[in-house]
Amino acid sequence: MKNYTVLARFLRYVQIDTQSDPQSNTNPSTEKQKDLSRLLVQELHEMGVSDAEVDEWGYVYATIPANTDKPNVPTICFCSHVDTSPDVTGAGVKPIVHERWDGSDIVLPERRTADDPAQIIRVADHPDLREQLGNDIVTASGITLLGADNKAGLAEIMDAAQFLLTHPEVKHGRIRLLFTPDEEVGRGTEKVDLQKLGADFGYTIDGESLGTLEDETFSADAVKITIQGVSTHPGFAKGKLENALKIAADLLASLPKHTLSPETTEGKEGFVHPTRLEGNQDQAILEFIIRDFTEAGLHEKEAYLQQQIDAVLENYPGSKAEFVVKQQYRNMKEVLDKHPAVVENALEAIRRAGLSANRRSIRGGTDGSRLSFMGLPCPNIFAGEHAFHSRQEWVSVQDMQRAVDVIVNVAQVWEERS
Repeated sequence: MKNYTVLARFLRYVQIDTQSDPQSNTNPSTEKQKDLSRLLVQELHEMGVSDAEVDEWGYVYATIPANTDKPNVPTICFCSHVDTSPDVTGAGVKPIVHERWDGSDIVLPERRTADDPAQIIRVADHPDLREQLGNDIVTASGITLLGADNKAGLAEIMDAAQFLLTHPEVKHGRIRLLFTPDEEVGRGTEKVDLQKLGADFGYTIDGESLGTLEDETFSADAVKITIQGVSTHPGFAKGKLENALKIAADLLASLPKHTLSPETTEGKEGFVHPTRLEGNQDQAILEFIIRDFTEAGLHEKEAYLQQQIDAVLENYPGSKAEFVVKQQYRNMKEVLDKHPAVVENALEAIRRAGLSANRRSIRGGTDGSRLSFMGLPCPNIFAGEHAFHSRQEWVSVQDMQRAVDVIVNVAQVWEERS
């Protein structure tokens, strides 16, 4: 039985505020992310990983040397991200371990204000909890997110690294570790040096339910619509003023209520999702994310959004709109299907951990989406994180331990099959 260190590491990491900032133009978007990067390097040095380093951008690189006599074992990379979501504060996280969970709803003890309703993790709302009876559940206290996305992955990779370094009987090829900033704001791979990384294949450890392997993601674009209205003094505005905020409101009101949105879609259905609105009567800026599993589906949704703003502007003849599309990431299945061993070896590693392997698509993206198209085929293995980006985020200690087992098994399977 392994002497797991994953829980102690996780509790340590979540108390470091690493929230990223989508409005920042710096790399990383927040300097505080480097606080955790530096701690990870320190802990790797203490394990004996002498080449562990954090670069100027906040990326951590480290090597677990091969201990096999086989000459052609591919170099495998395990990757997680240090930042937490901008959606909910990650400052002052107070993790709570609910030992031997008894199956009842989990009431978190703290509230932001006296009027703030208590955060209750209800089994009815979190069906995966039903599989955790008797396990140890980690939550935050009710006023912050927990940070299991993706500090569970960090802790699992670090625990697996320590195990491999202290168990030379477990044979494996060269392993590279990569910890990235700014995944939550879509910039997690912007400054990755793949030549420096020197890996053949990779795995992000950033998935949800026990036993899952995600080899397909959304394809994703961002759309920025800048509306230029006609501004004038409101006291003399009759027949002249064309309020940019009202134009933006008309556009939002024109979007369908029962389709094409995150709250009305599931499975392989994509969406058009407004994420930000700012401005005044003269100019307004609307930002959207567009998601679909195919690139053709993305283009259809972008064309639809363009048609909607064009139709709205017919009622505002003096106004105009700039429509800018920015590519974010693409469905990694397109790359992974060309390298079937990457997925098959991971599925075998999951089975060897005594789990049912569940291969599925993810309605989102990971660093692995971009890494795959950059030349590092990289599916996503479960980390056990649930209800991420919310105050009800939770993770099971036992799921984290199984993830450690899977990471070790992945290294072994690649060695055996090479």
